[in-house]
Amino acid sequence: MATFTIVAGARPNFMKIAPIIHQFIKKQEQGIEVNYRLVHTGQHYDKKMSGDFFEQLNIPEPHANLGGGGGTQAEQTAAIMVAFEKELLENRPDLVLVVGDVTSTLACSIAAKKLQIDVGHVEGGIRSGDLGMPEEINRMVTDSITDHFFTTSEIANNNLRKSGFPEENIHYVGNTMIDTLMAQMPRFQKPEGELFSTLESGQYFVMTMHRPANVDQEHKLKAMIEAILEGTQGLPILFPVHPRTAKNLQSLGIEAPNLHMSDPLGYLEFNYLVKNAKGVITDSGGITEEASVMNVPCITLRDTTERAETIHLGTNELAGTDPTKLRPYLEKIMKGEWKQYQGIPLWDGKTAERIVSILIDSYPAS
Repeated sequence: MATFTIVAGARPNFMKIAPIIHQFIKKQEQGIEVNYRLVHTGQHYDKKMSGDFFEQLNIPEPHANLGGGGGTQAEQTAAIMVAFEKELLENRPDLVLVVGDVTSTLACSIAAKKLQIDVGHVEGGIRSGDLGMPEEINRMVTDSITDHFFTTSEIANNNLRKSGFPEENIHYVGNTMIDTLMAQMPRFQKPEGELFSTLESGQYFVMTMHRPANVDQEHKLKAMIEAILEGTQGLPILFPVHPRTAKNLQSLGIEAPNLHMSDPLGYLEFNYLVKNAKGVITDSGGITEEASVMNVPCITLRDTTERAETIHLGTNELAGTDPTKLRPYLEKIMKGEWKQYQGIPLWDGKTAERIVSILIDSYPAS
């Protein structure tokens, strides 16, 4: 029987693996001989950052939790590699499936390949061109040892072709994060609390920030938030604060009656807010995908993006990391002049079905 180990470690991973697991379970129920093993690396160990996702996305409890959270990136990578190698020696699969571009993705792909186990990379081939982002290094190293690339766009396909990877290893399947979005949209729910009960649809902004370029320099972080406050003209700004950002905000003392900071929200609550927002301001790649499919204006506070399709066909625009350049983007949203979602090929809710079918065909039961 073919066996696949699925790796998840950080919050974005869970949205991407949920539909894949659901497809494996569906195949098993149909009598197809296939087995999967879910390994949580523990990279995100805070309940709000990971635990709620298992319940909300209907993901079974992991078969193993490696407890690899905390420490520097090097310490985290090393801890996950050591623990995952032991996991693979005890439970050797036909292929390890990693997703996205987090530390767990890099660490587990290396551990697998050194044990001569095939690697499949969901979201293979995406590139920002910015080596200042740890995620870009994770993508490049993971792709360099990947056997099966499951890609989200023709842009990613071309990146892999230019790097010399054979066509038969590139599987253009779409975006599993959008599978989850489409499946869960009917279940979106307004967050509890007085603040959220008074919100009017289309009359507030959602903001997220966590990248070092935006949050590690206090004066720059303060200038960016002040520019956002000015440009949103008094509309409420909902800011679920990433733990990394929270530390740097404490000493700034920024207060405004329309700036509402909160703990990280669950998937269903956060995407309820995005779906009904006037606009999204973020430095996250994944949120630009979700906002685009929901046709919500999205401003990305970065100079590069690995998800260029959200700019060409989606609702995303790169505003950069200079607070003084933000005004025209916010003005366009406030005037209702933002571009509309054009539709991104294969972002149709059926990506996981394609991935699992390819895996079963590639590793038939012996």
